[in-house]
Order: sequence, then C-alpha cells, then structure tokens
Amino acid sequence: MLTSETTRHAGVLGSPIRHSLSPTLHVAGYEAAGLADWDYTPHEVDEGGLAPFVAGLDVMWRGLSLTMPLKVAAFDVADAVSELARRAGAINTLVRTDAGWIADNTDVYGLRAALREAGVTAPARTLVLGSGATARSAALALHELDAEQVGIAARDEAKAAALADAVPGVITGGTGPLRSWTSTGPQVVVSTVPGGAANEAVAATIDGADLEGVVLLDVVYADWPTPLARAARERGATVVSGLEMLVHQAARQFQLFTGEPAPVAAMQAAGRAALGHTPDA
Repeated sequence: MLTSETTRHAGVLGSPIRHSLSPTLHVAGYEAAGLADWDYTPHEVDEGGLAPFVAGLDVMWRGLSLTMPLKVAAFDVADAVSELARRAGAINTLVRTDAGWIADNTDVYGLRAALREAGVTAPARTLVLGSGATARSAALALHELDAEQVGIAARDEAKAAALADAVPGVITGGTGPLRSWTSTGPQVVVSTVPGGAANEAVAATIDGADLEGVVLLDVVYADWPTPLARAARERGATVVSGLEMLVHQAARQFQLFTGEPAPVAAMQAAGRAALGHTPDA
C-alpha cells in the first residue's frame, strides 16, 4: 500500500506486537472496501511509551487499536471515554475526532457479534470462565445478549467476586470455582482463560460432562483448536474460535476509524487464511 500526503493512518499498538493479526484484518478490509488511501501498521509501544506516541501523531492518524499492556494506560491519554469502555474497565480503541481522542471498547461488540453469529439469542444460563479484564468484557457482552443469568467460574474466586462488584447488575448467576463449571448447566460459555497450560487445565475439568447443546466461545485463536475447544467439541458442544470475536471487534474499529461499513466477510476470510482456520475447524 503506497503512502502519500493524503493517506489516512491507523495502527495497532502493544508489546509484544509482532504476532498481532490486526494488520491482516484491517488491510484486508481496506482492500475490499476500495480504500486505497488508508494504511494500517503495527507499532511496539509499552505503557510508558503510549502518551508520547499518541502526542506525536499528526492529523492524518485517524484510529488506534490497543492491545496488552495498554488497555488501562489508555485512560490517561483519552480526551473522552465511552460509557461501555468505563464499564469494561478497558480501552482497546482510540478514535480521533474534532474533540480529540475518543476511547471505546469493541471487544464487547466482538464477543456479542460472534455469539450471535453462532445462533445465540437471549440465553437463560451463561457462564464466563476466568476473572481478568477480558472476563469483564465477556460478562457485559452476555448481559447485552439479554442473558437471564450471567455467572463467573474462576480459579481465584476473590477476583471473580471483585469483578462482579465492578459491574453491578450484570453477574446475576453468582460466582464459583473453575473446577466445577460444567455442573452449573450453562447454555453458553465464554472462556477467557489463556492458551497453554491454563487452557489444558480447564479442558481437564470437562472429564465426562455432557455438553450437548452448549455453545462455547474460547477467546484464544492461536494454535486452534485449543485443548478446551477439542475437549468441549468431543462432549457435544458447539465451539466458536476467538478469531470470530477478533474479526468482529476489528470490523467495529474499521467502522469507527473510516466511517464506512466494514467488509466483515473479507476480513473474516483473511483472518482464517492467515491462521489456517476453517469455520468448523
């Protein structure tokens, strides 16, 4: 993509950033939408570097995607913060406007859209696995899907209780231990547990549980399917990759940055091709 004086810029910031899939998704979106005067680039930026990086951007910079460890540090550089980002306690998007940099959270949107795409509407019993920042966004997404109950199962039950207190009226299904999450009879589960050993440990808790009819979204998308995804599918669950969440949150950012409808199918295809995913993998 050629850069000129009329090129509008967007990018993703974080540390480490080299494995980010965001450039693949956004550039595919620009190409599909015919936005030849846009580019999107990755930048290695840590918490201490965020404020000077943002301050040094000229007016041709229209939007920033933020990944770890910047989702909380961004509160200090935003000129205004959306109510959703405040409730989520995390910012993953900065949009330049005439009023300055406006902060938002598109992770909630991405989770909600991915679950809707999987056929989830107004579920009765839902559960979030984990108690970190992404778990808070997941709880809000389930709440926005009109779930009757949203519960949390976490290894650290004190953190789960603190998360419930941080989003009043959202965690209506209570909190409990991660080891016994299958016994609560959830219809929809969002796992925010990271990949690797932690994911394997959660997979082991399924044991002989019957998950027929359960929809499970695992926010991990690398090295798919994860141990949890494999185990849940073997017990009858419909499994959704974290890539679908990532695509939809990026599509929302695309719209916020450019003002144009996002070509979701093109972005989805690019993400799947980059990771070697298929819809039912």
